[in-house]
Amino acid sequence: MREVTRPDEAPLSDFEIAARLAAVPEWQRHGGTMERTYLRRGFTDAVVLISRIAALAEARDHHPDLHLERYRRLRVALTTHACGGLSAADFDLARAIDEAALP
Repeated sequence: MREVTRPDEAPLSDFEIAARLAAVPEWQRHGGTMERTYLRRGFTDAVVLISRIAALAEARDHHPDLHLERYRRLRVALTTHACGGLSAADFDLARAIDEAALP
């Protein structure tokens, strides 16, 4: 684990996480991560979404785990490794991914 150097990477409290999850209701918390699954029309559409997410992640220097399953189901997992849990950076990226996933 690297040292937290950005303010948006500071760990959030359980209360803060619950409040922020209300703003991204499709995301679910699993301990120190949050996940959402996107069901796309097909393989190519799922890969296009992966490319969009990659661009968003690179721009923020905050990288999710991406799991393409059953050719069109994309599971995205977010965590902030620097703090060992969830931070504001995760919620910022979750909102951006949701927008990128709109049809």
